[in-house]
Amino acid sequence: MNSDNTTFNPDANNFILNTGLHIILTTDEDDARPVYISGNFNNWRTQDNEFLMEKIGNRSYHYKFPHDFDYPEMLLYKFTKGDWSDVEINSHGNRTENRYTLAHTGIQKEHVERWRKNWLPFKQSFLPQVQLISDEFEIPQLNKTRKIWALLPHDYDKSSESYPVMYLQDAQNLFNELAEFGNWEIDKKLAVMSEYKIEKIIIIAIEHAEEDRIKEYNVGKTVLGKGQGKKYIRFVTDTLKPYVDRNFRTKKEREFTGIGGSSMGGLVSIFSGLRNPEVYGKLMIFSPSLWVVPELKINTEKANSADTKIYLYAGGDESITMIEHIKSFKDSLISSEFVKEKSNINLSINKQGKHSETYWSDEFPKAIEWLFFNEKEV
Repeated sequence: MNSDNTTFNPDANNFILNTGLHIILTTDEDDARPVYISGNFNNWRTQDNEFLMEKIGNRSYHYKFPHDFDYPEMLLYKFTKGDWSDVEINSHGNRTENRYTLAHTGIQKEHVERWRKNWLPFKQSFLPQVQLISDEFEIPQLNKTRKIWALLPHDYDKSSESYPVMYLQDAQNLFNELAEFGNWEIDKKLAVMSEYKIEKIIIIAIEHAEEDRIKEYNVGKTVLGKGQGKKYIRFVTDTLKPYVDRNFRTKKEREFTGIGGSSMGGLVSIFSGLRNPEVYGKLMIFSPSLWVVPELKINTEKANSADTKIYLYAGGDESITMIEHIKSFKDSLISSEFVKEKSNINLSINKQGKHSETYWSDEFPKAIEWLFFNEKEV
């Protein structure tokens, strides 16, 4: 609680305000999640404990700015439950505009009708254009073919912009409503991100090899046997990326290029980034199968840049070693100086998280935003 110069009388439901701006919030929906205020005064950070609102009653909260607070000329702000995936929306599920005030003292009363949950609901008009690049895209390194999709911004045909690119493994589980184990719903998440005016991105979704999936994502000789991962990485890096850059409006440089996946798809994405840091400046690694390579060696000879960004995620209910392995991997990245700035590694741990598409779906937009765009005014 920020109680500077503020006294709250719960019986009279009255605040005695000496100085500073005091915001009182009521909401139609209540749950156990905390409420934060974020805005142009804290770089729109959504889990800033300095701006955690105190619950003062049933569906009511308050926050008091310090008396010596350095206000911007116009205060812009929104309320969240700790993330843009759980930001305020109106009664119809639509985004709300930024709230604002010029006042630096007194009481500002606000009301939230609903809260977004896990980035949903979404609007059809913002869904990305899903383009099947090929039913049988040739993989010369493996003498195979594969289905590959491009998810383009919803207004791609109406603009001349170029976009960053993220290459994702396991396309069958990314946006397929009929997927056996569920899907990440990346199309829906991208729709909400577009609605919130978060900058746009192209996703290249690469179908896995079905019964040969593990072999194809396994790099070198491991406990799983001899893998084909090195050849697969060469395909994505040397064949697929040049094709994508020729045929779509992409930002080709490493700082705009990412690769990612989950489980074994996360593992092969790790190796892709470690072996080709001159190509991939962003890694999105969810629940990687690090147990396959217990002594993962990080070769920093090719790491020619200090701005590689890596988003790591693990669930506490996946396996007894998942969190231990991913923390150890993070420490190895830092000690090896593959990532020279600790702030360029984001380790997200959900203690209740399971090894499933549901949890990776929740993490996807957070990872994309952090890797490519940071916090935006939404």
